[in-house]
Amino acid sequence: MTEAGTHEFTVASTRDIHIGRVVGLRLDQVVMPGGNTAAREVVEHLGAVAIAALDDDGNVVLIHQYRHPLGRRIWELPAGLIDGPGEDPVDAAKRELVEEVGLVAEDWSVLVDVAASPGFTDEVVRVFLATGLSSVEREVLGDEEADLVAKRVPLVEAVRMALAGEIVNGAAIAGVLAAQAVDSGTAAPRQADAPWVDRPTRFAARQQAQAGGAH
Repeated sequence: MTEAGTHEFTVASTRDIHIGRVVGLRLDQVVMPGGNTAAREVVEHLGAVAIAALDDDGNVVLIHQYRHPLGRRIWELPAGLIDGPGEDPVDAAKRELVEEVGLVAEDWSVLVDVAASPGFTDEVVRVFLATGLSSVEREVLGDEEADLVAKRVPLVEAVRMALAGEIVNGAAIAGVLAAQAVDSGTAAPRQADAPWVDRPTRFAARQQAQAGGAH
């Protein structure tokens, strides 16, 4: 009998079920304690960033955006996908802040890394704290972004919204609560380039390999 907590969960076999534009789905046969294997469906993801942008008046920038799987608009932080394995997460966050809400920030730090649903996906979102805000021209790049509404909300009100169930996006909830902890002096953020142990890489590597094979 394997001692509890020491088993190494190796993959006996794997096969692709679906490879899409943003995610992939694979089926792994994973070796369990005792030697049997169990099927595990894994959704591969590019990884994403989100930004808790705080202004000098103590407001955080929220966006109201349609999310088709839920079938409604929800409140979130500005966020977006990392373009590829070579993109720096801070650069991705800076890009998304400009594209979604027309802002740039002088100071950047890491609040939290959020594993969206580690029971079936490797998606992890890195949430940044951005301060020293100033406005720039926003370039609308897609139909969904054209419908997006941005609003500055007092940070304490955003915390209330999260606890009241008015914000349900996981990264937004974590980011708002973490921003309050930092703003109140309860905790300190990490450096903007802090190590990101669980950054998703597999799906981005697939895309890179496919792009290379197309030439």
